[in-house]
Order: sequence, then C-alpha cells, then structure tokens
Amino acid sequence: MKKAFLTTVAVLSGLAASLFAQPPLPLDDLVKRTALSFTSAQNTLHPALPPAFDKNLSMPSLPIALISAEHFSKTNTKTSFKTSVLQQSADVDRSKSILLIEVTGVINPVSAEYITDAVDRAEDEEFHALILQIDTPGGLLESTRQITKKFLGARVPIVVYVAPTGARSASAGVFICYSAHLVAMAPSTNIGAAHPVNLGGGTGADSTQNAMMDKVTNDAVAQIKTMAEKRGRNPEWAEQAVRESVSITESEALANNVINFIAPTLDSLLMQLDGQTVQTENGEMTLATKDAEVVSSPMSWRDRILDMLSNPNLAYIFLMLGIYGIFFELSNPGAIFPGVVGAILLILAFYSMQTLPVNYAGLLLILLALLLFILEVKITSYGLLTIAGIVAMAIGSLMLFKSPENFMSPMVQVSMEIVIIFTVMSAGFFIIALTFAFRAQSRKVTTGAEGLVGEFGEARSDIGPKGSVSVHGEIWSAYSDQDISKGDRIQVISVEGLRLKISKAS
Repeated sequence: MKKAFLTTVAVLSGLAASLFAQPPLPLDDLVKRTALSFTSAQNTLHPALPPAFDKNLSMPSLPIALISAEHFSKTNTKTSFKTSVLQQSADVDRSKSILLIEVTGVINPVSAEYITDAVDRAEDEEFHALILQIDTPGGLLESTRQITKKFLGARVPIVVYVAPTGARSASAGVFICYSAHLVAMAPSTNIGAAHPVNLGGGTGADSTQNAMMDKVTNDAVAQIKTMAEKRGRNPEWAEQAVRESVSITESEALANNVINFIAPTLDSLLMQLDGQTVQTENGEMTLATKDAEVVSSPMSWRDRILDMLSNPNLAYIFLMLGIYGIFFELSNPGAIFPGVVGAILLILAFYSMQTLPVNYAGLLLILLALLLFILEVKITSYGLLTIAGIVAMAIGSLMLFKSPENFMSPMVQVSMEIVIIFTVMSAGFFIIALTFAFRAQSRKVTTGAEGLVGEFGEARSDIGPKGSVSVHGEIWSAYSDQDISKGDRIQVISVEGLRLKISKAS
C-alpha cells in the first residue's frame, strides 16, 4: 500500500513539473515524462522489474489510459507532435483566415502569455488578422504592458471585440483596446474606469503614498495618450478614463471616437471590418474579411489550469489546506499522506501567489496564527494563545492580497465567506482539541502509584501499626495511625515508595 502511494506521488510530481514547464511541453512529451516518473518509482521500489521504456523512449510498456496512440511515433523518430502540427499549419494558406481568441476575467501573466503567443502565431502563420474577444474588469499593469507592446508592434491587424452582450472592458481593458488597430463593442457593453487602484491609498495625510499614486497615474496617462495618437482615437476621453475613472456605453464610445464599430455578432463585425485600412509594422493593409474563415484558438488545458490557479480564493484555500497538511504530518510523523498533499498544495499556492499581489504581512500573520495554535497544545495558556491565533488568522486572511500601485482593477482579496469559514474551522478544531486535552488532564489518575490514592481495599492482617492489605487484587505493605483488624475495609491515603498509608474506611 505504501509503495503504491509513493508511486502515485512520483507520477503526480512528474506531471506537475511538466505542467509548469516553460515553454509548455507538447502532449506526447508530457505523457512520456509522466510515464517515465512512474517507471523511475517502479524501478526504485521494485528493482527486479524490467524497465518500462526502451532506449528510444517509445510507447511505455505500462497501461496509460485515455492516451491515443496517434500522438506517438512507432518508429525511432525525434520529431515531436508539436513540431509536426506546426509544419502542417505552415502548409495551410492562412492569408484569408482570421485568428480568434477569447479572454474572460482578470488580465494576469497567464492571459498575457496566451494573447502574446496568439499574436506570434498570427504573424508566423500569416493570418489575415487577429480578433481578441474580451470581457475583463481589469488586471495587472505589467501584464497589460506586455499585451499593449505586442499589439503596438504587431505585423498583423489586431481587432479587439468587447463581447458578448453585457461584457465590459474596464481598467486595463481600456489600454488593450487603445493599443489595437480597430475596436468594436457589442450592444449593452461598457468601457472605461482605468484609474490605477491602491488598497492602502486614498486622500489623506500620507503625502508619500499620494505622490506615488500621482506618478503611477501620470505614467498611465502618458501611455494611453501615446496609443491614442498612434491609433487615431480620442486622447481627451482616454485621459479622463485614467484620471477620473469615467466609463461609457458602446454608443457613447462610438460617438466619442473611442471605438470603431458596434457589432452585435461576430459575423456583423467581419462585415464591418471588410475594406478597412490599417497601418501595421509591415505597412498599410486593407482588410478583406467579408468571406474570411475564422479559426478559433481557445486557451490550452495548461493555460486554463494556470489561469484558474490565479484566483485569490483558490490560492488562499490551497495555502490553508497545505499548512494543515504539513501540521498534521509533523503531529503524526510517518503518516505520509497529509505531508505529501500539504506540500503539493503549498507549491500550488505559491505559484498562485506569484501571479497575485501578495501582502507578506498577511502571510506572516497566518503563519503566526498556526504557530500560536501549535503552542497552545504545548503550553498551558488557558485559551489565550488560541484567541490570539484566531485574531491573527482573521486579520492575516483579510490582508493576504492587496492592490498595489501597478494593479488596475477592483481590489483583489479573499472572499469574506471563505475567510470566516477557515477561521471558524481552525478555531473550532483547536478549541475541540484543547477541550479534550483539558478533560484528560482533569480526570482522576487511574494508573500508577497515583491511581491508588483514594482506592479501597481489605486488610489481610492486623495492622498496628504495620501489616499488609489487598488493593486492586495486589498485596501491598501498609501502615496506619489506627488499629485495623484483619478483614476490615480500608482506604488508601497516600503512596510512599512501595508502602501504603491507609485508614479504616468509613
């Protein structure tokens, strides 16, 4: 059982390492590396077993379910699946095709990588244009800069489409729209509110913080005005969106020269794009999109997983469960399972935190809360350490994520419901544990010499003052200040070495 568990851990570790590889591994290499992790663990635990791979790393001789054999070559070839796909794509004429990508949610390093990779693909495969369908509340300024730099230097026409109905392009989304060659919005959508947000900011006596926010704001204004001039859009409204957080509807955006079209559907957008002339890095280009083929390029499974991990609530849950896993492993050495699961969850939590604005003071408060809970078990503080731990965990959870000066969206923070749940669970667990500990300490001792005090027995001889008694079926030497006759019922007063002090039972 233990060997099977260790083998599973090895496979999961290999899969995780392949998942976070940069650049992403092709599917066939990912499966081969995962299976190789299985083989390494297998050969370590069972050295007598034959290796599962041959020297050419061909299909493993162990069952890997749900993996199609078409991803692997049956001959000794070093050409990867990804390379063959790229070669096939290069053979297809994409000059009349439109590449479509979709981004929904916060702009973070994962979505930035997805968008910039799509631009590279559109350029390498010579697509006619790239359409980004977007619905975002904002995102990290550094990730936004990566996207806008890529759009401004693109060799293919870039079109941003704020859709579907009810979508928004707020904060960082405004910068992305202004960097594109053409912008369209679906009905009942909005754009704007691009002012940088600072969790600890605001108007007040903190002149240093206000000065920093002014610098960030001025830098953002200069950036968006430059893009407005390059793309021929309204620079005055762009400055208002950054300084005053103004937001407008699609009709107002069209009237104010913020966007180029209002398109209820993708087909209507293609009709309106047809015949438009844009200036790319390769020169002037006229779009012919009326009958163009649309090639959708959704996020890969890897990007979806990594994007999901950037959710602050998920990062917090992984962090707390990982801490508990390590705690239980240290409390019960050799359990293995909680320690391994806790380590994996902590690694995932730390990955999530690198894409989020982490407040390390909050993280330290959570770790301090755990330390206080552990000390409560070791030190008798009558609940004071537990109370301090609850307060530290609650405050640390609320402070864990912040919106620094380079974050252009509503505050990123853990859901209050999740904070309350984990704080109550943590407090409840340690309070219950302490309750049982106090009950155990307050119980009367039932073993050892101390367990004899107060017990009843029978005199086996006359005691005056010495003799022998029977207590719990054991014969003890005893003495008493009273005269006790053989057969009298006695009670133990104290234990002195191997001798009992007794008295006649009342």
